[in-house]
Amino acid sequence: MDSTPELSSENSHALTGKVALVAGATRGAGRAMAVELGRAGATVYATGRTTRGHSSEVGRTTETIEETAELITAAGREAGGTGGTGGTGTGGTGTGTGIAVPTDHLEPEQVEALVERIDREQGRLDILVNDIWGGDVHVEWDKKMWEHDLDKGLRLMRLGIETHIVTSRYALPLLIKNPGGLVVEVTDGTDEYNNHNYRKPFYYDLTKAAPLRMARNLAEEIEEYGCTALCLSPGWLRSEAMLDTYFKVTEENWLDGREQNPHFAISETPTFVGRALVALASDPEVARWNGKSLSSGGLAKEYGFTDVDGSAPDAWRYITEVDQESKEADVTGYR
Repeated sequence: MDSTPELSSENSHALTGKVALVAGATRGAGRAMAVELGRAGATVYATGRTTRGHSSEVGRTTETIEETAELITAAGREAGGTGGTGGTGTGGTGTGTGIAVPTDHLEPEQVEALVERIDREQGRLDILVNDIWGGDVHVEWDKKMWEHDLDKGLRLMRLGIETHIVTSRYALPLLIKNPGGLVVEVTDGTDEYNNHNYRKPFYYDLTKAAPLRMARNLAEEIEEYGCTALCLSPGWLRSEAMLDTYFKVTEENWLDGREQNPHFAISETPTFVGRALVALASDPEVARWNGKSLSSGGLAKEYGFTDVDGSAPDAWRYITEVDQESKEADVTGYR
């Protein structure tokens, strides 16, 4: 998905000098968050398993971490920065720089080496985004717990839980060296919604509930260092796979997806959650969110940013208040 319109002028350099690690930045929300951090001036390390020479088990070769790094750097330049070269080369402290580092976050030695590189090249880490996933290919959506393939179920939990734990284990000692560090656990669904609804199947529900608890726990552990941990969820995300695989549309004609599911009308671009992240990372009072579960739609009301079309879809409020089994979809008042 291409880079998106610029942030407002007051945010275009808000994160200059900051160093971020977006773990799981190949596509979707991870890519958009990495790009928007770069647009706001940060040096961003983008990790993932799909490169121009290797594909992960997700099986999509159309998005790579090298491309993500290039988009980050381009966004920084568009916003008026002086970002360095993207790709896998060494970054600097310039504005809006993307650095791609192939990393399997289930391999502790790879994550340890990644953090050592960030420390060596930048001497600090200000923002950690745990967005690693890639488990959809293993989900058997209509199976009961005992019917679901056990190996697939455990694999998707490793991809969505263990990867986050391993990454935090090695990244947090660097992040807490300086007050003001921000840890963002990314999941699907808010605490309010997931606590009252079964996100079936069994393994998927557990995987998407875990980051909510991780953020709460880490908030307790890093608060004494002047750092903040929180959980962030996009709404109904118009990711690359959602558009071309599930709905067979493009971003230009995405509204046609309503023919398959009328509630697709509440969906949002990945940039929306990217702007939510920048708003959080730029907020000098971000500690007020420590341990909280947040959503892109909810934060748009707080900070005043919009999606690329100027709307502000509040997907989780819509999903909660509008019957998803209904064939009628009215997003009036929700975007």
